[in-house]
Amino acid sequence: MSTLWPYATPGIPDALFEQLPGIPLSSREVRLLLLGYLRLRPTDVLWDIGAGTGTLAIEAALMCRQGQVVAVERDEDVADLIRRNCQRFELSNLTVVQGSAPEVLDHLSPDPNCIFVEGGRSLKTILQAAWNYLPPGGRLVVTVGNLEGLYSVSETFAQLQVRNIEAAQPAVNRLEVKGNHQVFTAVDPIFILSGEKV
Repeated sequence: MSTLWPYATPGIPDALFEQLPGIPLSSREVRLLLLGYLRLRPTDVLWDIGAGTGTLAIEAALMCRQGQVVAVERDEDVADLIRRNCQRFELSNLTVVQGSAPEVLDHLSPDPNCIFVEGGRSLKTILQAAWNYLPPGGRLVVTVGNLEGLYSVSETFAQLQVRNIEAAQPAVNRLEVKGNHQVFTAVDPIFILSGEKV
C-alpha cells in the first residue's frame, strides 16, 4: 500500500505525479478507462510499451501488487521520471526499461498476460512483434490519437486475427477555471482498441 495513494481503487489525481515541463501525461479520466479495458488480474504481468510518463503503469502496479509491470520508454529523461514516480508511490513491482520497441522486447521478462501500446512511431511493427509474446487469452490494448493510427491498428488487428475486438473514442471533459469562469475542457481525444489472442 502506498502512503501517497492508500486506496484500493485507481484514479490517482494528476497533481500527485512528478511531471516534466512540456511532457503531457495521460489524464486521470483516460487512465480509468484504459485500466478497465486492460482487465488486469492481481497476479498479471503487464508490458506498457511507449509508457510515456508512466502514469498508467504506476496505477496498474498499485492494482496488481502480486503481479509485475514492465514500462518501456525510449526517452532517457522520461524513463528517469517514471523511476522517480515509482519511488514516490513505493513500488517494487514496476521495472522501467529505457529503449525502443520492438528492439527491446526480446530482453523483457517475465512474459506478459497483457500488453498496452501507446501509439507512436512504427506502430504496426511494434504490434506485430508484441503479439508474439502474448499467450492464448492474452489481451492487447492500443491507443492512437488520429485516424491514420486508427486505420493502421484496425488493419493490423485483422492481420493478427485479434478476437473480441472493442473500439471506443471516449469524449471526456474536465472542469477547469479560465479567468473568472468555470468551463469544461476536452481531455485527451484518443481512440482505444482492444482484443484478445485465441
